Amino acid sequence: MSRILCAMVVVIVGGCGGGSEAIRRGVGAECNANLACTESGQVCLTEFKGGYCGVSACLHDGDCPAGSACVTEDNQINYCFLICSDKVQCNPHRSVDNESNCTSSLTFVDGTMGRKACRPPLSGSGVPLDGGTD
Repeated sequence: MSRILCAMVVVIVGGCGGGSEAIRRGVGAECNANLACTESGQVCLTEFKGGYCGVSACLHDGDCPAGSACVTEDNQINYCFLICSDKVQCNPHRSVDNESNCTSSLTFVDGTMGRKACRPPLSGSGVPLDGGTD
């Protein structure tokens, strides 16, 4: 009986720590330069207030870390954005001034499937760090 209880505690506690793979990899984190984004393929999307670390050039959800989805932004570039059901899930690595919102208004490459994604407000600059060149 004690082994079963111990196993239940490990599963419950283990399941609560750290968030999704996408959160652990820094997807959705605040940034001001590409160097602030820790994973290969991530870029600091400065067109968003406070920046947004995102994996770019995904073609499908399978190209994204677990807990994120491939979405097409207004600039017609695909990025992996955090999946959410509530705003609080969007902001573990963001300041109060730069909070993301949980929205279903983004274009999901593999279909919405009732999902929402985290999106911070636009910064107004609209200029990516690379100057907008490919």
